[in-house]
Amino acid sequence: MSTTVVDLRSDTVSLPTAEMRARMAEAIVGDDVYGEDPTVTELESKTAAIFGKEAGLFVPSGTMGNLLAIMVHCHRRGAEAIVGDLSHIFLYEQGGAAHLAGVQLATIRNQPDGTFSLQELRHKIRNYKDCHEPVTSLVVVENTHNICGGKVIPLAYLDELAALVREPGVGITRIALHMDGARVFNAAAALGVSVERITRDFDSVSVCLSKGLSAPVGSVLVGSKDFIAEAHRLRKALGGGMRQVGILAAAGLVALEQVVPLLVKDHERTKRIAAGVDKLRSPNVVVDMPSVQSNILLLQITQPKLAADEFANRLGVVEPEEIAAGVTDKQGAGIVLKASARDWEFMRLVLYHQVDDEQVELAIKKLTYVIKQYDARWP
Repeated sequence: MSTTVVDLRSDTVSLPTAEMRARMAEAIVGDDVYGEDPTVTELESKTAAIFGKEAGLFVPSGTMGNLLAIMVHCHRRGAEAIVGDLSHIFLYEQGGAAHLAGVQLATIRNQPDGTFSLQELRHKIRNYKDCHEPVTSLVVVENTHNICGGKVIPLAYLDELAALVREPGVGITRIALHMDGARVFNAAAALGVSVERITRDFDSVSVCLSKGLSAPVGSVLVGSKDFIAEAHRLRKALGGGMRQVGILAAAGLVALEQVVPLLVKDHERTKRIAAGVDKLRSPNVVVDMPSVQSNILLLQITQPKLAADEFANRLGVVEPEEIAAGVTDKQGAGIVLKASARDWEFMRLVLYHQVDDEQVELAIKKLTYVIKQYDARWP
């Protein structure tokens, strides 16, 4: 049986564009450890300028970018960084802050919109000169927020957060702000503002090039010249010193130039899939339409007997009855829809550059058929 695959597990499965491949092949390179790769330098300076920061540093991954930010901002022994309890740094970066940086993470409960209570943050900050306590040195915000479904953090909230941590006497020492901006360009596209406006009050930002921006690898960490100088030194210690890496940086330049302007289309297509599921009015799988803000869609599972991984596995299988029912592409091939699910009460779909209108329609067709199967079982 022939099949066509629509892979919506993550925007990390996005592929480099034809222009990226061409620019990679033609990239002028040098030894970046010596600071002699002109393509890397161009990417770093261009990214920094877009964010309104002084300097940038190309790193292999967003995980390394976040870890470097923690290491630089929390350089004092006994330091503490405050993060959301559903943040990528806390859940999915192997405890690197403690393991490699020697930094304690304190968590605040993330709210459904990706924010956390600023009142709770104020109480969480260690602002007493007490020898028993660690020193609060950093607060981290994730934008857009992954686990909360691609939520865009409101500008008013970011402004209020910055005002809070900058209040005289709030911390023993100055508290830095870092943004895990893996998908911050998606936030900018959703709000219709620049990333510079979003990150205006943040000391550092890590932005990923290999998710929705379709580059094959890499992130850029931006901040002040002094911050980046220290991050550059620590990058070497973490094994991030790369040589003729302009081959990869070239793809990042194309991502900034050509893919960023198209992110709004990913958002529109995500909402189309959400609307396709919502109109089913299923008692078992629902969508909160107002919460669909960017390229991540969460399908909430309300049926206790239906596990998220079971749902995802079913979408990845083509049953003979589907073909007879016309759940196929234009050539009659069955539809395999790949989705992301763990021990969650939801299943996640993520769109990216290569997911076109035809694939969106195939995804809706497959979801409609499978959800109706569940609804027949649990009306």
